[in-house]
Amino acid sequence: MKVKFIGSALLSTATILTLAACGSSSGSASSPDYKLTDTTLPLEKTVTLKMTTSSSPLAPADPNEKLIFQRLEKQSGVHIDWTNYSSDYIEKRNLDISSGDLPDAMWNAGASDYDLLSWADNGIIIPLEDQINKNMPNFKKVLDENPEYLAMITAPDGHIYSLPWIEELGQGKESIHTVNDIPWINVDWLNALGLKMPETTDELMAVLEAFKTQDPNGNGKADEIPISFVNNGGNEDMKFLFGAFGIGDNDDHLVVNDDGTVDFTADNPEYKAGVEYFNQMYSKNLIDVEAFEQDFNAYIAKGKEQLYGVYFTWDKANVSGSNDSYQPLPALKGPNGEKHVTRTNGFGFSRDRFVITSANKNVELTAKWVDQMYAPLQSVQNNWGTYGDETQQNIFEYVDATKSLKHLPLEGTAPGELRQKTEAGGPLAILDEYYGTVTTMPDDAKWRLDLFKETYLADVHNQFNYPKVFLSLDQADRIAKIEADLLPFVNRKRAEWIANGKIAEEWDAYTAELNRLGLQEWLQIKQQAYDTYNSNVK
Repeated sequence: MKVKFIGSALLSTATILTLAACGSSSGSASSPDYKLTDTTLPLEKTVTLKMTTSSSPLAPADPNEKLIFQRLEKQSGVHIDWTNYSSDYIEKRNLDISSGDLPDAMWNAGASDYDLLSWADNGIIIPLEDQINKNMPNFKKVLDENPEYLAMITAPDGHIYSLPWIEELGQGKESIHTVNDIPWINVDWLNALGLKMPETTDELMAVLEAFKTQDPNGNGKADEIPISFVNNGGNEDMKFLFGAFGIGDNDDHLVVNDDGTVDFTADNPEYKAGVEYFNQMYSKNLIDVEAFEQDFNAYIAKGKEQLYGVYFTWDKANVSGSNDSYQPLPALKGPNGEKHVTRTNGFGFSRDRFVITSANKNVELTAKWVDQMYAPLQSVQNNWGTYGDETQQNIFEYVDATKSLKHLPLEGTAPGELRQKTEAGGPLAILDEYYGTVTTMPDDAKWRLDLFKETYLADVHNQFNYPKVFLSLDQADRIAKIEADLLPFVNRKRAEWIANGKIAEEWDAYTAELNRLGLQEWLQIKQQAYDTYNSNVK
C-alpha cells in the first residue's frame, strides 16, 4: 500500500530502510485479509492485527507482556503484533507513513488535528463513523449519551477519523481541571508571625512583606522566598492571582463569556492591573529572583526545602510534600472588592488515541476489537492499570460481589510510575457515573476535587470554558502561524513589565502590536470554531 507523501515526512529511502523498530521483528505492514464478516468475539481461531504504538521506557518493550493485553487476546481471539516505539515516536511514525509501510491501526497515535486531516486528505487513514454505528456499541453508547464528545471528534468535513481518550473527573465548573495552578501558602509561617490568611490583594502583599523581613522560619537567615513560580510554566505559573482583578487569565489567554463570546485575556484593562500588581511585588523584592528563568527541577528543589511563602502547582505533594505546612490560598478580593477564579480550558480528553489506516483489510474486525476498550471495566483498567497480576504491584482489586474495581493503597509507590508499567492507554472512556459503580475514584483525585469545591468553586463565575474544537486544515495552519509570534510576544512583555514596570506608558503600543500580529483574525477563528461546536452539540 503506497500513499501520498506528507511534507513533514520527506525523508530519504536510506533513512527509512535503516530505521529499526523496538518490540517487533516484522515491521509495521498490515495483516493479511482474513475475509471475516459478521464476526463475533471471541473468534474461534486466533487471527493477528498489526499496530504501532508508543509507550513509556518503564513499560515492557512488547505490550503483549502486559496482563491487560493478554486478557484482551484471550477474550477476543485477536492477537496484536505490536511495533512499539519507546522513543522518537513521532519521527518513526512519520517514517512509516512516508514509506507507505502502514500497519492496520495506530494506537496512541500522537496526532495533532493537522496530522489527522492531512492523513485523511492523503488517504492514509479512513473515516470511522460507519463502523461506530454498525460495530461499536460500547463507544456509540458513550457518544449517544454525551453529544459533546461526538462534536469534539467530528472533523469539519463531517467525518470521524480517530477515537478518543476520555477521563471525566467532575463536570462543568466542578471539573478537576477548572484550576490548574493552585496557590499554596505556608501556614506555618502565618502562625509563627501571628498573621491571618490573606483575603485581599493588599493583605497578601503585606503578608509577603512580613515573610521577607520577619524570619518566619526562625533560622536567623534571610533565606525565605515570599512568592515563587515558573514563568509561563502551566501548573506552576502565577496566573491564578489575575482573577482578583476581573476577567483573569489562563494558559490560553482565552475565556468564554456567559453570552458565548470568546475573549482574549491579555489585552484587557484587568490584565494590565494584574501586571501592575506583580510589578509592585517585584519592586519590593518579594518575587523569587529566579522565577523568570528557573525550570521545574530548580523550582521543586527549593520547594522541598520549605523556602516558599506562596507557590503554585497542581498538587502540593509535587513541591512541598504531603504535609500540613501549606494550604490553598483562597481567591482574593481585588480593588473592586470582588473575587473571581478564572477557568482553564482543560478537559480530560484527547481525540487522537486510535486511527485505522487505509491498508487495513479487516476493518470490521478491528472496529469490534477496539470497541472493547470502551466497555466500562476495560476503560478503567486501560487508564490506570489492572488487578490480579502476580508478578508486580496492582493498582486495583477486583470486587466480585459488585463486579467493580477498587483502588488499592499505593504504599509509597509513585502512581505515575505504576500506571506507566501496567496501563494500556489508548482509546477509552471513563465517565463520572462510573465512580461508585464501576470503580472507586483515586484518593488523590478525590482529595483535590473536595479541596476545590471547599475553597474555589463558589468564586468560579464563568458558565463556560473553551472546548477542544476541531479546526479545519486552513484554520489550524493559520492559528499556528499567528500564535508563533503572538504568544511569545505576550509572554515576553508580561515578564518585562513585572520586572521593569512601564506598562502604562507602553500599553497602547502593545495592544496595537497584538492586532498587527493577527489577534483579531485569531479571535474570529476561535469564535467561529466555538459556534460550530455548539451547533453540533445541540
